[in-house]
Amino acid sequence: MGSNSFQNSKKYEQDCQLINSYCSGNRGNVVSSKENLSEILLRSPHELKLLRYTYGALYNQDLLHVTSKAQRVDPYLRAAFLRMSEPQIRDAEIMRNSLYGASLNISTLVEVACTRSSSELQVIKQAYSSLYNSKIDQDVALKVNGGFKEILLAVLRSCQNYSGKVSTSMAMCDAKTLYEAMESGKMVDQKTMVSLVSQRNTSQVKAILVSYKQLYGHEFARSLKRSKCGQFGKELRFVIRSIQHPEKFFAKQLRMKNGDAREILIRIVITRCSIDLKDISRAYTAKTGVSLETLVWKEFKSSKDKANAVVADILVRLLKGGS
Repeated sequence: MGSNSFQNSKKYEQDCQLINSYCSGNRGNVVSSKENLSEILLRSPHELKLLRYTYGALYNQDLLHVTSKAQRVDPYLRAAFLRMSEPQIRDAEIMRNSLYGASLNISTLVEVACTRSSSELQVIKQAYSSLYNSKIDQDVALKVNGGFKEILLAVLRSCQNYSGKVSTSMAMCDAKTLYEAMESGKMVDQKTMVSLVSQRNTSQVKAILVSYKQLYGHEFARSLKRSKCGQFGKELRFVIRSIQHPEKFFAKQLRMKNGDAREILIRIVITRCSIDLKDISRAYTAKTGVSLETLVWKEFKSSKDKANAVVADILVRLLKGGS
């Protein structure tokens, strides 16, 4: 073994010992090593895999399982779970908790189902089935009611069509179909709208929305505000905007704080850090005049729990460009 490999191995072992001590209840002494705790979760995905492997070899336990046991009450372990999980495992867990947590959380369900690509959503569905011995479509049908139920099921079905290039000509035809469904009667044709969403992957839906604006001079989401669309229109608009403008959707999630504000911050910063976090940050600042970094410090510094300061440090560093 080369000297670099040996040093890396020892470093992973030391990191594992630090996390094990933290998880074993020795938080006070461990949190004093703030920089070390932060650095562990700012490693690359490959390094985090090696860390999990080393932890398993040392303690004969899966580090994900260890962190998941207390993640709901410990912000550092929540961040650890989200950082170390494979994306599809992480997202399946988020959806499961949105359905079977303390209360049904539609916003978080939409967050995962409608801001991931169709190919990613297909893998998430497979992970969900494997982890929970249940199909996400069946659980959504069981737990969700109203228009959101039909719309979310349509999105979940649409990911089966994840392959294939975006067709501009098809998008133009579909935009006209949407317009006719909106304008052809006193009530909107909900069935046609839902059916169209279920048959087109996420990229194709985005193309349809671009074509709609080109043809009719305004966003489809604006049309859904009309009184004839009713509650269904509000619900479809919520979903459409999350697909079309995910950065604005996430910025609104951070402003509305539908649930635990710290959980929302941890989840969004970690799951979007390598995707569109800078866009989300700009959208948030444009609406509030306050930076996401300021929001992080406000939410986490107000607590006397020193572990929160560690989480704040991790999130701020991710906001500044860490991966």
